[in-house]
Amino acid sequence: MGVLDHLFDLFETTPRGKKRKPMQTVDIKVKMDCDGCERKVRKAVSSIRGAKSVEVNRKQSRVTVTGYVDPNKVLKKVKSTGKRAEFWPYVPYNLVAYPYVAQAYDKKAPSGYVKNVVQALPSPNATDERLTTLFSDENPNACSIM
Repeated sequence: MGVLDHLFDLFETTPRGKKRKPMQTVDIKVKMDCDGCERKVRKAVSSIRGAKSVEVNRKQSRVTVTGYVDPNKVLKKVKSTGKRAEFWPYVPYNLVAYPYVAQAYDKKAPSGYVKNVVQALPSPNATDERLTTLFSDENPNACSIM
């Protein structure tokens, strides 16, 4: 904690027991079909206290809210519009080691995205994985092979 943070905490006007929420970005997947749906969701989310910016991408069915907000409150507010909503379940496919395994690949995902699953790894008996570790420096038996 730096000096400026300490000074800010000393002169802060909010009550001692109440801590300010951190600035964060919340991504939510919402099925929107028309301009009216988009407007309804945007209006509901922008009315949340602490929301600084709201971006709605109808093509990806994605709503991005940035501000001092609670993710669960944002999700609840979007669901109150009557739309089915969930937290954004996708990550860019280049961040996943094996993006096209059955658990991660999703046909409904926007292009360039796969499901955010616990790292889906191939089976340890896969031949390509065994061959790459065969001559690895971490393999204690590699000297006996060479």
